Amino acid sequence: MNLIIGSIVVIVCVFGGFMAHGGQLLAIWQPYELVIIGGAAIGAFVIANPKATVFKVLKAIPAMMKGPRYKRPDYVELLRFMFALFTKARKDGMLAIEADIDDPDSSELFQAYPGLLKDHHAVTFIRDYMRLIISGDMDAFQLENLMDIELDSHHHEAAEPGHAVNRVADALPGFGIVAAVLGIVNTMGALGGPIEEIGKMVAAALVGSFLGILLAYGFVGPLATALSRQGEEETQYYATIKTCILASLRGYAPKVAVEFGRKAIPPEIRPNFEELEQELKGAPAAAAA
Repeated sequence: MNLIIGSIVVIVCVFGGFMAHGGQLLAIWQPYELVIIGGAAIGAFVIANPKATVFKVLKAIPAMMKGPRYKRPDYVELLRFMFALFTKARKDGMLAIEADIDDPDSSELFQAYPGLLKDHHAVTFIRDYMRLIISGDMDAFQLENLMDIELDSHHHEAAEPGHAVNRVADALPGFGIVAAVLGIVNTMGALGGPIEEIGKMVAAALVGSFLGILLAYGFVGPLATALSRQGEEETQYYATIKTCILASLRGYAPKVAVEFGRKAIPPEIRPNFEELEQELKGAPAAAAA
């Protein structure tokens, strides 16, 4: 939603201000300039990035229309699940959750939290490390180091779409200059003709520079920042899972372990202690216990 609102504000302010000073909007409509700048930017983007990154960007941009990837209810559901998982393991032993970890789709525990179950990457992250804990071959220090390695890798991968789009934003003013230079070349070939036509051609050339700068700083640059923030949100979600698991492995009670995880949630969407307390009372494992 912010993407749409922000784009509308940029368009209204820039072009509205231009028209308020007596400018004619049709003078800016230069489709060939858009073809040169947009085509060069897209081509450079495809050349510079592997196929996987290109598809990630194409997939991430529509997802941004839905707002943040992880919202307050998603974190609350995660904490409720971690509490239920730790409670079952503490009550019945680590082997009691082995079947849940091995087959989440058939697990009543996982099925009680459908939002989390749909997040296959998060479920895989939980399963991988709970398996290591069940095997009993790793201590908390070793597990934390391994988690940090994976989170660093995930952060790099999640940030790549933002970096890729940011490189396009950096190049757009240069592509605008390319379009402007081509327009001036065109104008030089028309010298000696009617002054009105030469004026229109010079104006069209200047529009190239204008569009390159506007697209870079008004649209593509902010889009790159938003994509990078989206990647950081995903990393933060996994960091919350990590905090819960490590607290449980170090021997803290389930309620205390998820309190550790609560502290890892971004402040603007973090539930307070009392809210989490009420949510945990309704967790399936708590009810079963």
